[in-house]
Amino acid sequence: MFTEDDLLPLSALQHLVFCERQAALIHIERVWQDNPATVEGKALHEKVEDGVGESRGDLRIARDLPLTSLELGLAGKSDVVELHRAGDGDPAAVAVPGLPGRWRLYPVEYKRGKPKPHQADEVQLCAQALCLEENLGGQIPEGALFYHQARRRQTVALGEALRQTTRAAVARLHALFAAGTTPLPVYEAKCHGCSLFEICQPQAPQRSAATYLESQRRSAARDEEAAP
Repeated sequence: MFTEDDLLPLSALQHLVFCERQAALIHIERVWQDNPATVEGKALHEKVEDGVGESRGDLRIARDLPLTSLELGLAGKSDVVELHRAGDGDPAAVAVPGLPGRWRLYPVEYKRGKPKPHQADEVQLCAQALCLEENLGGQIPEGALFYHQARRRQTVALGEALRQTTRAAVARLHALFAAGTTPLPVYEAKCHGCSLFEICQPQAPQRSAATYLESQRRSAARDEEAAP
């Protein structure tokens, strides 16, 4: 169990699953640089978060809801959590402070682009669900990712496999912060879509100081041998 001083940004999980070096640059070294994609994504989240809660019959919509988990050591905010009225016998439903009856929770995360080949977005959504379950109880069997470019929701089943993947990512995130060291870059095609590409320099030669000094020593020895 973590304390409040140990809590890490929930949003860092999305960065970590995409690239551990990116997560370290942003959240440990505090390096950031916008590109058109990040500016558009920031504007989308501000639009979502600035909206007020809604009530539509048996549906309540909560925006920008604070989330914490002392079990996972995370803190953050949700984009949207839908609350669907449920029957008293529904095992997945919970009592929500300030609302009568019982409700099913359904987290929705908004993304600017389109579905991705990795699970970064799914892990972030699952972590939100785990925080909600820890604080309110109940079960959250699924949530959704809304991709602005695709203009549609993608339902995400929050099953045991994804939960295990998410918990493993949380453990890696805490280990990364504990080490306090930024991993060396590994160049991949996805690097070109990263706003930190110019800062990260993933295509630059990567050599340790010891390797560099040894190469310099050998070069000097060769020059000395070649000298008349």
